[in-house]
Amino acid sequence: MRTAATRVAVVTTGGTIVSRIDAATGLAMPVMSGAALIECIADRVDTDEIEVLDLMCVASPHISPEHWLALQRAVAELVARSDIAGVVVTHGTSTLEETAWFLDVTLDTGKPVVLTGAQRNASEPDFDGPRNLLNAIRICRCPEARGMGVMVALNDHINAAREVRKTHTLDVETFQSGEWGFIGAVSADRVMFHRRPMRSLYVPLTGEPLPEVDIVSMYAGASGRLVDAAVKLGARGLVIQAVASGHVNGAMFEAIERARTREVPVVIATRIPTGGTRIGYGFAGSTRQLVDAGAVLSGDLSAWKARILLMLAIQAGLSGVDALRDLFDTRIGSPDGDAART
Repeated sequence: MRTAATRVAVVTTGGTIVSRIDAATGLAMPVMSGAALIECIADRVDTDEIEVLDLMCVASPHISPEHWLALQRAVAELVARSDIAGVVVTHGTSTLEETAWFLDVTLDTGKPVVLTGAQRNASEPDFDGPRNLLNAIRICRCPEARGMGVMVALNDHINAAREVRKTHTLDVETFQSGEWGFIGAVSADRVMFHRRPMRSLYVPLTGEPLPEVDIVSMYAGASGRLVDAAVKLGARGLVIQAVASGHVNGAMFEAIERARTREVPVVIATRIPTGGTRIGYGFAGSTRQLVDAGAVLSGDLSAWKARILLMLAIQAGLSGVDALRDLFDTRIGSPDGDAART
């Protein structure tokens, strides 16, 4: 008998996990159906307890906000059903962490949602997709996974959506959680959690279009012209991928000031993988001056995750400096893991 405790939905979106080598070109292409992917683990699971939705088949560099919205709607409908214990989303690894974060911020559910993928395609003898998929299904069926937010599970490790980053182009150990570490692992078929994610956000989708938000990188000698160009081309918000703990040079600072004069929200992230942004220096273009000019620090969010949060904030009408600072200064969850929702 099917019960809410065991039935899992698997939503496929494309990527290496559903790719095979094309004999004519020798190149991998996403061609497998969800049913074919499930067949790879049919000897390990009761396939009658797995429901497959082939939502899209997209190479992950092509994933767009429109794809995120379609995926969010599909997952929200699935987790709303009483017979579904959790949802697995299979996805290409290139932009997987962005999709995971978008879902984490926009889904209001305690049920597990687990994104997984593969670094090796199905034509390779050591294809890692089946193991990753099987582990993701196990996580969805684990009672301790409730309330953990959206997770990313590959290579036996479990990451929180907020913290996870892809760190290697080819290695199966590519997804890491930096200084915070993995939240759990799957070992000998057993799901074990080491800690709970304590930082959680919820920004509802309002039905308004997701605005254009651009990322502009700071580098030695940056002129600021790309900031000006983004504003001129109609960007509704900007994320600056700054250096160190959130600094830019004088030319970039002046361009950011011009953007702020036009009331374009500006969020400052850093290109450094760990440590985040903070106020600590007072030179021209430092975080102190940027904050005084009305920019918002991203905290521990990468530039690409800060962009997603800024997009969601603007569509929800939270584009003022104070509102954005409250949003990016994430509330800390309670000890029982029920995180505060903004």
